Amino acid sequence: MAAEVTRRVLPDAERGCLLLADISGYTTYLTHTELEHAQDVLADLTTVITSSLEPVLHVVEVEGDAVFAYVLAGELDAGSLLDTIDTAYFWFRARARDVAQGSTCQCGACSLVPSLDLKFVVHDGRFVLQEIAGKRKPAGPDVVLAHRLLKNHVSEAFGLTGYALLTQACTEALSIDPAALGLHPHVERYDDVGEVVCHIEDLQARWESEKQRRRVYVLPADAQFSIERTLPATPVELWELSTEPSKRMLWHQGVTDINESNPGGRRGLGSTAHCLHGSDVMVEEILDWQPYRYFTRRSVLPMIGPWAWTFEFAEVGDGQTQIRMRGEPLRGKARVAWTLMRPMMMRQLNHNFDLLEQVVVGGQRPANSRSTANTL
Repeated sequence: MAAEVTRRVLPDAERGCLLLADISGYTTYLTHTELEHAQDVLADLTTVITSSLEPVLHVVEVEGDAVFAYVLAGELDAGSLLDTIDTAYFWFRARARDVAQGSTCQCGACSLVPSLDLKFVVHDGRFVLQEIAGKRKPAGPDVVLAHRLLKNHVSEAFGLTGYALLTQACTEALSIDPAALGLHPHVERYDDVGEVVCHIEDLQARWESEKQRRRVYVLPADAQFSIERTLPATPVELWELSTEPSKRMLWHQGVTDINESNPGGRRGLGSTAHCLHGSDVMVEEILDWQPYRYFTRRSVLPMIGPWAWTFEFAEVGDGQTQIRMRGEPLRGKARVAWTLMRPMMMRQLNHNFDLLEQVVVGGQRPANSRSTANTL
């Protein structure tokens, strides 16, 4: 019977998630292409991976065709970790597609870029942080195990080259429900380690779904109003303050409770919520979800009707982020109601943003976030 690997506890060790992002097909690609062009392409793709991970996790180093990163326990929740993996994978696939389609070069290095894919190994464990060349690098048996898991049998078992392998230690540490997320159970076996229980996420299927998804984005020209503030926080911190129910209640005046439902097992596209304002209930649904760039939420406001709200986040330098909120009525009656209630609603919305600024400046930052990710 499969069992989780027993890990030796290290003295004064940290605990957290270890992540490796590894380019699939790397060796075959190098041996069948022009080395000079291939190295340029791979360097470009590695930069895309690093830039998508580094603001959210601690990137340790690039190990040939893999990027090694970690995050300490409490710095990142399950949703943020899974969103970061999705984002890194989508950016990688988008960049590989653009290189292949946009290049006029007919060499093998450019034409074979679509043969490359990206896989992730994520394991939770204990490790010692060693100072090496000015960087803190995890070391210990769990680090060795995470690297061992790069050599696995996922492709043979599931026919996948793009996937995320999460060990059971990881899913348990982050309270991830593999069945609710549609993850596939899997076991890897090593002579010296034994059996390692894992769960596999099909990132190729998520990418295909992402390509087909219709974007829902309130343009400035369509908005009935726009509010923006520049605050001393990162986009990830403001994202969490704007999406996580308990954090939203810190700055949404009059909200007494938010009951959220996540059909896919994680907050994102299709998540719904009932926001209680005393005796009034506002029903919400997430229509578009692009961490940590923007999200669009549909809300049915009492006495006003359905609206689409886009929240957008952009770094402006010096540790500052601009958060913008734009709203657009989805029906004619909502537009008429807004005309009548605009002064009162604008006072309320601006007051909420005043409260958000107080939360950020007052130091009540989300405890499980560090920084942000760049845009495509």
